[in-house]
Amino acid sequence: MSLTHFDEQGQAHMVDVSGKSVTDRVATAEGCVVMAPETLDYVLQGTAKKGDVLGIARVAGIMAAKKTSDLIPLCHPLPITKVALDLTPDAELPGVRISATVKTSGQTGVEMEALTAVSAAALTVYDMLKAVEKSMRIEGIRVTLKDGGKSGRYEAD
Repeated sequence: MSLTHFDEQGQAHMVDVSGKSVTDRVATAEGCVVMAPETLDYVLQGTAKKGDVLGIARVAGIMAAKKTSDLIPLCHPLPITKVALDLTPDAELPGVRISATVKTSGQTGVEMEALTAVSAAALTVYDMLKAVEKSMRIEGIRVTLKDGGKSGRYEAD
């Protein structure tokens, strides 16, 4: 297997997807923001200084998914048909679990858009709570599902 974003001379390039079929594609990614239980209380009570942490982080994730090709140099701009984010407070973590699902009908997948959505949502959670806790950790960002296209379906363990 070779890396698709490099040509024979090792130069970076945008992959030519013009010969690929347009198919329905979906990707899901996940991650989490780990924090102290006291910080999670701000999320649960809606008393964070900057407002509704989960609602604003959800919007940030959606916006980021739509801007992925502006942020990641070799990503294709895609006609995204759906972006859904779930931000779930988890006392066991403690923190917020984040999942993003992105859909398109196109010639390339939306894994990068799902990863970008989770990343931006996690960064927004951090930004909104950093006045309370600077030691929060963003962890475990990964693709959990990819379906559609020539390579077919991938599901994480």
